[in-house]
Amino acid sequence: MSTLAVKIESLANDVFFTDNSIHVVLVDGREISAPLEWFPRLRDANDKQRRNWRLIGEGVGIHWEDIDEDIETESLLVGK
Repeated sequence: MSTLAVKIESLANDVFFTDNSIHVVLVDGREISAPLEWFPRLRDANDKQRRNWRLIGEGVGIHWEDIDEDIETESLLVGK
């Protein structure tokens, strides 16, 4: 018997925040979240700075220009 390994791309599509968490919506519909404590620059940023993000590498990561922060999407899946 053989097993077929399927690689699921974990590409970001959208980002939003709650009081204590970052939430990333992936292109396949999954939503992942992490505590802002993991990302001090995002934790300390104001709402305008948090909303000023862009996808990098077609969703491989997220970049916040105002606070010089980058997060690799896959790192959220495995924990910081």
